Amino acid sequence: MLSEFELRSRIASIGETQKITGAMYLIASNELRRAKAAYDETRPYFEFLKAEIKRIFRCSAEVESKYLYPADGDRMAEGTYGILVITADKGLAGSYNTAVIKETERALAEHPDSKLFVVGNYGRRYFGAKNIPYEQDFDFSAQSPTLHRARKITSILLNQFNADRFKKLFVIYTNLRNEAVTEVTNERILPFHRREITADEALAEFRFHPSEKEALEAIVPSYVCGYIYSVLVASFCCEQRSRMSAMETADKSARDMLSELDFEYNRLRQSEITREITEISAATRFQRQIKEQGGANEI
Repeated sequence: MLSEFELRSRIASIGETQKITGAMYLIASNELRRAKAAYDETRPYFEFLKAEIKRIFRCSAEVESKYLYPADGDRMAEGTYGILVITADKGLAGSYNTAVIKETERALAEHPDSKLFVVGNYGRRYFGAKNIPYEQDFDFSAQSPTLHRARKITSILLNQFNADRFKKLFVIYTNLRNEAVTEVTNERILPFHRREITADEALAEFRFHPSEKEALEAIVPSYVCGYIYSVLVASFCCEQRSRMSAMETADKSARDMLSELDFEYNRLRQSEITREITEISAATRFQRQIKEQGGANEI
């Protein structure tokens, strides 16, 4: 059983921790709001780029490009895959990081010949500790995603894709399905699948100068940059949402612990007060008995 001093110390310690979790909740909430606002401001531009890429293929479905699956079928030659993995820079975000790590390990089990490009210190520390190879020079933070950072990531990935360092490029990140639900997503960025782009009916004919292929290859880097920026922001929003949830759970646990400790402390204090009252009463009765015996002896 804890002493009164130990109970007071523990209550004070939990109270200080509760202040930290409360502050982290507010910070995560503010970061989430800012990231979503920044993404909403740039999203229309990248949606327009996506529409233009679809327009090219609707007008000329036979265009050939390294960014497309071959026209004669869905299969491509087996080879190295590139996987962009987006984790956080730190923990205290519930299962956010572990879910991404598990999906990455599953993807590596299915295709061991893959190159990992890891965003976030948490993922780099984990893969380093497990001796899982990853691109050491690909050192990007997951905090406060920006278009400038997305452009740098895009440049590195496209340079390696264009140099045939890998055949396909995937991204593993956490997507925000709605305000309360997040899910780990594994999506292919490159190459595009013709069926996905040409599924709608063709639009009116357009002419592209100098050609559809060159127009496509000029647009794709901006589109990929926008795509990567969107997944960076989505991941960052999910990280903050997961951290808010974790801090909310921690705050609830702290309140429950404080309630139990307060009850135990009050019970202990009640016991101490009762003991002190009992001792005082016993001493008073003893003194009264002494006086009464003294008076009787005098008689």
